[in-house]
Amino acid sequence: MSDLIAIVYPTEEKAEEVRQRLFELQKDYLVTLGDVVIATKTDSGKIKLNQMVNTTAAGAVSGSFWGLLIGILFLNPLIGVAVGAASGALGGALTDVGINDSFMKDLTANIEPGNAVLFTLVHSMTADKVLKDISAFGGVVLKTSLDETKEQVLRDALQKVSA
Repeated sequence: MSDLIAIVYPTEEKAEEVRQRLFELQKDYLVTLGDVVIATKTDSGKIKLNQMVNTTAAGAVSGSFWGLLIGILFLNPLIGVAVGAASGALGGALTDVGINDSFMKDLTANIEPGNAVLFTLVHSMTADKVLKDISAFGGVVLKTSLDETKEQVLRDALQKVSA
């Protein structure tokens, strides 16, 4: 079972630091991440999601390949690539993997402009080591799917730095 953890940081740069640290911890097999997204709110109130994977670009690349292959079969590879890229990009744009985008946008709407929320979908982790490592960055817990005891441990660890 996966756990969702959303932590607010004062800047997008701070949230990115934590995300990069989580990727390093994943390389050390201390955490297995399903999705890690940074959401920010602009001064105008617009919500921006900085996702790990750009599904539109990935779909366009995949579609181009298959379009080229089909185009070669029908002796018109350029049209095949164009149609394949367009259909792949459309399919990628309509695909939502990991944490639900509308859920993240709804939660991010409640933060102050300039702040960032780091949304993390954790499949498994060595909690004591990961918590010890990321607690140095501070932050405020916005939402989790952890049980109350684990959530309180997380809140306490992050507050020690913020205080």
